[in-house]
Amino acid sequence: MKEKKMSDVQRLKQDYPWIQTPLVVGAPMRLIALADLAVEVSKAGGIGFIGAGTDTSSLSTYFQHAQRLLGASALATKNGTMPIGVGFINWGADIDVAVSLIQKYRPAAVWFFAPSSTASLMQWTEKSREACPETKVWVQVGSVQEAMGAVRETKPDVLVVQGTDAGGHGLAQGAGLISLVPEVCDAVETYFSRDGGAGGERPVIIAAGGIAEQRSAAAAMTLGASGVVLGTRLLASYEANISKGYRDEVLRASDGGQTTVRTKVYDTLRNTNWAATHNARGVINKTYFDAMDGMGEEENRRLYTEETNKGDAGWGVENRMTTYAGSAVGLVKEVKGAGEIVREMRGQIGGVLDRAKAIL
Repeated sequence: MKEKKMSDVQRLKQDYPWIQTPLVVGAPMRLIALADLAVEVSKAGGIGFIGAGTDTSSLSTYFQHAQRLLGASALATKNGTMPIGVGFINWGADIDVAVSLIQKYRPAAVWFFAPSSTASLMQWTEKSREACPETKVWVQVGSVQEAMGAVRETKPDVLVVQGTDAGGHGLAQGAGLISLVPEVCDAVETYFSRDGGAGGERPVIIAAGGIAEQRSAAAAMTLGASGVVLGTRLLASYEANISKGYRDEVLRASDGGQTTVRTKVYDTLRNTNWAATHNARGVINKTYFDAMDGMGEEENRRLYTEETNKGDAGWGVENRMTTYAGSAVGLVKEVKGAGEIVREMRGQIGGVLDRAKAIL
């Protein structure tokens, strides 16, 4: 087991030479993780991702901004790739625009999530690899079934295993990391040891969902992950592209198991057309309470639209603006620079593991 883990770490360092381990990754949060956030995460020894989401219209601008921010930072890369990644929500993104930009800017990694079908995911993977063979393919999954489908059909370089504690979108039916990561690891290991992986290479597994500080990060790594993803924690970074009202609500919320919920209510009122298989976790507020009390969709949407005119005052329990955040939101207490967050977490994981060893 130890040899397997070291092999994964070596592969990560080979593919992303600038990183430091334990690996901390910045989630490609749509419209929130842009060039400023992605670059700071990578400069701190992590892997930062730009969140293109479903909209590729401004992605070239984000890449250009990232190039300027990176400047002469001297981050070591492999085969001239850009030392950041980019994430797409596949069901809504324009594949032709995306692939052309992958070819032009050569990000170190592309992160795929929520394709409309397996055939679509295969198409995205094949075209991306043709456009830039050095760009590594990451596929986000939320179940063992999804994981093995991706492994068999697309042979990803990295599997991002997301548990249901995650903020934002994911599978409506799923499991937490504590059971999901080990089961995915076992299924992948069995596939490659028994079937040989059909000639492919076993993907590195990265954990996402409910990780906001060093204890949860260390736990994910003991479960079998070779790195962790931060989403909700980075909402409280200076570089996150969110309003003050959104950030203040993230800092205010606590007891995330009670104050956040996975629901389709916010999607419905914001007219975002996710498949029935997916919903999103956000902080409970008046929009959600009214929906549960039977308010009609049309009226709730009207009130939501009015709330968008309030600016920062539109967020909060008694207000209506959507605050996507994970169940670990109560562990987010202060705003810091993204680089500081990454370095601090990485530096503290070892101490958590040492304390765990001390009780054996």
